[in-house]
Amino acid sequence: MEWRRTLSIIGNLGYRMAKSKFEYVKKFEQNDSCLPNTWLAVRLDGRCFHKFSEEHGFHKPNDDQALGLMNECAERVMREYPDIVISYGQSDEYSFVLKRNTTLFSRRASKIMTTLVSYFAASYVFRWPQFFPTTPLKYPPAFDGRVVLYPSVKNLRDYLSWRQTDCHINNQYNTCFWSLVHSGVSTTDAEKRLCVSVLDSFPGSPHNIYTH
Repeated sequence: MEWRRTLSIIGNLGYRMAKSKFEYVKKFEQNDSCLPNTWLAVRLDGRCFHKFSEEHGFHKPNDDQALGLMNECAERVMREYPDIVISYGQSDEYSFVLKRNTTLFSRRASKIMTTLVSYFAASYVFRWPQFFPTTPLKYPPAFDGRVVLYPSVKNLRDYLSWRQTDCHINNQYNTCFWSLVHSGVSTTDAEKRLCVSVLDSFPGSPHNIYTH
């Protein structure tokens, strides 16, 4: 029948196109498959969010609506990709840990990273009116990302502890800094006061902080 002949011609044409002389360019693609039996940690970070937060009037040091929006985006990412077993966020960053035997996108780092980051960014824009109903989005936010592999549970636990410690240090400094600013001290003087304050260390942590 005529229609069968037409389908046969189309099928042969598609095969010839797929096997064209230009197919060799695929050899330039880098194989970035992650090592097997390792935890995959994808960390995304807001680009120039200091400026973004000022442009959109975020409350300092912590804006409940902005943090709620970040948590909402993270939840949507985890619902979309069930291979994520845990996530942890602070400020404008979020870490997503995929189970060590995940086969998502054949464990290709670039595919995993770009998909999670783009879905998070799209969710941020999509959900913005829900958390900032009276503040229009002035320009689209951007996030960068990276994939890091951890071979053991201890390595993974230490990674999450590192991010938690970083959150603690930054939050304590920012709370002190903005408390001074809100009391009438200039940002320059507030920074100077904190820089000459007593140097303290968190027990069990290699990180130091300045406390007032």
